[in-house]
Amino acid sequence: MAKSYTKHQQNIIKRYYDNKDAIATQKLQENITELYLAEGKKRATIWKRIIGHLEKLEVPKQQIDHLVASDDATLVAKYLERLLAKQG
Repeated sequence: MAKSYTKHQQNIIKRYYDNKDAIATQKLQENITELYLAEGKKRATIWKRIIGHLEKLEVPKQQIDHLVASDDATLVAKYLERLLAKQG
């Protein structure tokens, strides 16, 4: 049975998908900030979220693996800057 959405719900869903790159970028920026301060298990959890956001932004797997292997928040931040410069 297919679920039908109200017009209002359809507009919300449409706006989400229209802005999903911007949402992923914002969340990635927030997680990079958290990564600077995190240690131990919390740091591993934040890396998982960062990987998810990078995948949503269609960053190549090889690049994601390189960023994770470096375990450097500054490197991720610089990569995001370059990514935003290309988009803008």
